[in-house]
Amino acid sequence: MKLDVYLEAEKKRIDAYLREKLPSRSHYPPQIHEAMLYALFPGGKRLRPILALSASEACGGQKEACLPFAAALEIVHAYSLVHDDLPAMDNDAFRRGQPSCHKKFGEAIAILAGDALLTFAFELMSRADDMATSLAVIREVSARIGSLGMVGGQTVDVLSRGGEMDQPTIEYIYTHKTGQLIAASVRVGGMAAGASPESLASLTRYGEYLGFAFQMTDDILDHEGFARTRGPEATREEARAFIAKAKDELTFLQDRAGVLAAIADRVLVREN
Repeated sequence: MKLDVYLEAEKKRIDAYLREKLPSRSHYPPQIHEAMLYALFPGGKRLRPILALSASEACGGQKEACLPFAAALEIVHAYSLVHDDLPAMDNDAFRRGQPSCHKKFGEAIAILAGDALLTFAFELMSRADDMATSLAVIREVSARIGSLGMVGGQTVDVLSRGGEMDQPTIEYIYTHKTGQLIAASVRVGGMAAGASPESLASLTRYGEYLGFAFQMTDDILDHEGFARTRGPEATREEARAFIAKAKDELTFLQDRAGVLAAIADRVLVREN
């Protein structure tokens, strides 16, 4: 199957699941549920949940068993974007070609929508059939999105605004603000499939390298970070090296590594 066809099919699977599970606008109070849905639809590429589903399948698991976790990861991502766009954070008026959540609903509802999305993500993870796996996934995601992970990266990013960032600071932001949730995605997929500790370690390194390259390509598009300090061509070469490292970590999957390897290659040719 061609990658584009695969990605579109998985996006539709995830979107259908999200629409089924999230509270609808008919639930009171409607404003908060409308804002939550607005933050999720129309969605982006659904990279994180697709990575989770693909990793689970590559490790011998069933996608349906992983779907609650994958959807929760996308909800966490959506909450982080709603809060990142706020005036006190990145102060972005638009997200994916439409007014950002706080521009559409006001700051108070946007903050509450982000809070509600994050809370719902953990509720969704707790609904999986295997409670032992649910608990392990909840612990994993919690660790990677908190103050020692994604939130920590966002904190350093906020505190560094207005000044020149040195390389260690940029790398910390890369590996935490972006990389932790991407690494969590492939790890969660492996965990849902019952992957061995050695397989999870390889998936972790794959996710970390992929996350670093992903943020580098972001910076090339936005003319920030390494792209500003080193130039876009040098940044792209380094991103290419990280993608090669990421793909090297997939050798344990043998002939089941195709989708994860193809997703890694696609990161290098991102246009948005």
